[in-house]
Amino acid sequence: MHPLLLLLALLLPVGKIIGGHEAKPHSRPYMAFVQFLDKDNKKDSKKRCGGVLVHKDFVLTAAHCWGRKAKLTAAVKTLPLPRGKARVRPGQVCSVAGWGRISMDTLATTLQEVSLEVQTDWECRSIFRDYYIGATHICVGDPKKMKTGFKGDSGGPLVCNNMVQGIFSYGKNDGTPPGVFMKVSHFLPWIKRTIKHL
Repeated sequence: MHPLLLLLALLLPVGKIIGGHEAKPHSRPYMAFVQFLDKDNKKDSKKRCGGVLVHKDFVLTAAHCWGRKAKLTAAVKTLPLPRGKARVRPGQVCSVAGWGRISMDTLATTLQEVSLEVQTDWECRSIFRDYYIGATHICVGDPKKMKTGFKGDSGGPLVCNNMVQGIFSYGKNDGTPPGVFMKVSHFLPWIKRTIKHL
């Protein structure tokens, strides 16, 4: 088994596409479905996450998720990492996809996707306080619209201009926006060193 590249999620794992719609088959060939047995749970329940294929041997996902090597095909492709000074800005519209819950009791059976607007750091800092760190996080999702990620979408990519700019990390327990994504550009030197080393 090849190494799995992980980013640290700072709070409880959450992630669901709320207010989105089913993605067209094969429209997101870089998406990875990650399912694992939660041995910490007394019931040994199955958990699910998303991930993004950034190299044939590496899935970028949240720290509490697992994954395996992918076989690249016409339907399975990588998504580029940010280049140079490519950054997201408040007001920019990006997308997120995942297989998380579509209601409090129902998991998605097909890949769901939604477009979300990047918010200011202040928006998330006012909600998440000390947990939100502007240098490593991106605040995403208009609080006035019921669109966000939630339980089961952790690890899924924030796609902006056909590049992975964020990894879904956490949000509010009631599933309302905004949500917090780990900022891939902050970890880019480490990601590139790790891929090159392994």
